[in-house]
Amino acid sequence: MIPEPKLDALVARHQAVERELASPVTPETYVKLSREFAELAPIVETVKDYRAVVAEIAGLDALIADAATDAEMRAMAASEKPQLDQRRAALERELRLALVPKDAMDERNVILEIRAGTGGDEAALFAGDLFRMYERYAATQSWKVEVISLSEGTMGGFKEIVAEIRGRGAFAKLKFESGVHRVQRVPDTEGAGRIHTSTATVAVLPEADDVQIEVNEKDLRIDTFCATGPGGQGVNTTYSAIRITHLPTGTVVQCQDERSQHKNKARAMKVLRSRLLDLEIQKQKDAIAKDRRSQVGTGERSEKIRTYNFPQNRLTDHRVNVTIHRLPEIMEGDLDPLIEPIVAHYQAELLKEEVRV
Repeated sequence: MIPEPKLDALVARHQAVERELASPVTPETYVKLSREFAELAPIVETVKDYRAVVAEIAGLDALIADAATDAEMRAMAASEKPQLDQRRAALERELRLALVPKDAMDERNVILEIRAGTGGDEAALFAGDLFRMYERYAATQSWKVEVISLSEGTMGGFKEIVAEIRGRGAFAKLKFESGVHRVQRVPDTEGAGRIHTSTATVAVLPEADDVQIEVNEKDLRIDTFCATGPGGQGVNTTYSAIRITHLPTGTVVQCQDERSQHKNKARAMKVLRSRLLDLEIQKQKDAIAKDRRSQVGTGERSEKIRTYNFPQNRLTDHRVNVTIHRLPEIMEGDLDPLIEPIVAHYQAELLKEEVRV
């Protein structure tokens, strides 16, 4: 059974938000409250359904226990009860999941970083394929993708690419993509038809608010240099590219995508704040979990999370043992069949923790 005070609190909050929406509020507050109201509404409906089923079961139990109930009515009540018990159990699971504390970062925009790993030119090509996969997935979610910096491979793809993904729930869906992605395929440059194994590293960072991560200017070393690579006329004639080094942590960020030095600095600072926030989050996780890891994994960059096997048209996620034989569709951005089981597994693990507590 779910504690009634928790359900009462949900219903009360839903009513309070409804009252606030009916009162004069700022446009920003109205948007925030509207979002919360929309999220609470289906949960409150589930609470009503759950309580109705519980009341119905209690009524049947009373009917069965009453000595005055005739045998036919008692038999009818007994036959209805198993189905209602199943319904109650399903609604209870749904509510327990709804009561699991949400990650405060879930609604954040994302800084996506992809770097070629082992495998030389093929690794850079794979990094490019991964970026296009996420770019196409973002389009299906109506998210906006903006490249912040990139370093191209000698035969295409990227040695490194950093981009911002803006949209509701971006971090919630992409946060489990962090880790080492491995590809097995025959490169276009391979004449003998041998399968090569290469890797690329993905990092998904929640975008940091200025308030969250305060960066002291004296802790920064800022270098300017001429931009290189594509960019049109004049790209190499001004010192518009920016490299920022955060001295206390040794974190280095650079941006050269814009011709304006001011814009490049602003973008680089955004990435720097996100990386520093990620460092803080990892510290907190380490302090809480110590050496214990969930089956989904820690999301550490060194952890191999997934294998893309092109000859067998197979993708395997090693954290949750999910295998999908539709690799071309996935590379075209159809990631929901892969992301949803991972998110569901993570939520189930959180639910187990809640039950133990």
